Amino acid sequence: MTFSSLNARRRLRAFGRGSRAEARRISGILRRETVGGGLLVFAALVAVVLANSPAASVYESLRELRIGPAALHLDLTLGAWASDGLLALFFFLVGLELKHEFVAGDLRNVRRAVVPVVAALGGVAVPALVFLAMNTGDPAALKGWAIPTATDIAFALAVLAVIGSHLPGALRVFLLTLAVVDDLVAVVIIAVFYTDTIVWSALGLAVLPVAAYGWLVHRFRGHFARNPMQHGLVLAVLGVLAWGLLHSSGVHATIAGVALGLMVPVKRHRVRDHEPSIADRLDRWLRPISAGFAVPVFAFFAAGVHVGGPGGLVEAFSRPVTLGILLGLVLGKPLGIVASTWVVTRLTRAELDDSVAWIDVIGVGLLGGIGFTVSLLVSELSFGAGTPDQVAAKTAVLSASVLSALLAGVLLAARNRRYRALEASAGRGERTSLA
Repeated sequence: MTFSSLNARRRLRAFGRGSRAEARRISGILRRETVGGGLLVFAALVAVVLANSPAASVYESLRELRIGPAALHLDLTLGAWASDGLLALFFFLVGLELKHEFVAGDLRNVRRAVVPVVAALGGVAVPALVFLAMNTGDPAALKGWAIPTATDIAFALAVLAVIGSHLPGALRVFLLTLAVVDDLVAVVIIAVFYTDTIVWSALGLAVLPVAAYGWLVHRFRGHFARNPMQHGLVLAVLGVLAWGLLHSSGVHATIAGVALGLMVPVKRHRVRDHEPSIADRLDRWLRPISAGFAVPVFAFFAAGVHVGGPGGLVEAFSRPVTLGILLGLVLGKPLGIVASTWVVTRLTRAELDDSVAWIDVIGVGLLGGIGFTVSLLVSELSFGAGTPDQVAAKTAVLSASVLSALLAGVLLAARNRRYRALEASAGRGERTSLA
């Protein structure tokens, strides 16, 4: 073997296929997210229809209905319970996914992680810069700079699962790992930039149930399979306590979900143990609740924007906030992802995996423009409820997500047909190009 051939074999693959176990796990996630993404879109459509129908007043009254103990400052509207409470479950699963990728997944390998990490950071920075450029003259509007930086993993994976039957596995691995890093950045942004005042006593107390949760979840890991209900109830109580204290501290309560998710061990209790890890069990039990109930309910309460008359669609699209988010997600996201990937491949002498072409990277970049869940959440955190800027932001998020999904769907569907043809040609012994 020559030195040049050895050096070529050692080169980093920008879109590695990942391990076989990782490929099986991602395939399972894709199957689950198809249904969840469909429910998410359906709930948002129902909300838009209701908000623009004769039942609009009923919808608004339901969204603003307050429930909860006032003495504990938890008399929140149903809309707030959906964003602060139900989404905590979604972010708990984000925490699990982050822990898995960086401890047991392919991202534990620094060389393998560098490309999706840089691509995700580019996919955050460029949309934010686009938004800032469109809103430089309005200090109030600048609060929404982070709205176009997020990617909705459920929606994006649902689109990929529907149209990507023959797309290469390396592409699926890249999208998931990029979305995981994107979620991590979104969590940091929410925690740092969308916390106005902090009640340090409550924040300090929140550490106690989180620490107790972490200690117990490690202690229970060997017994969880035998008595999950008893142990699960104790962990749930600690989780609710941590959520309540974090909510009282002024930090967005969904961060509690991430913190608790990061406490869960993702590896099996024993090396030869064939039982799923406690993280796998929690993910299997909670993901259907998150994808089938928590996130769709949040979308139902968050996506109901009025599109006609004063303050409606025409006015929304005339505001710089709308244009900044729309351009940030539809153009900024793919530009940031593709450009960052290209730069890192040049600086590290990395190469695309043999099964992937650059046109496929553009397709993944377009999928990254599907902001939806987290972008809607940041829209609510950025602007006052019902203000013109918030209506404009939500309208832009919904429009950009649909447009990005359509553009990605058209491109990746064409690529899927190409890969299907390549597979058929390979079966006949023919040689063809990926392009």
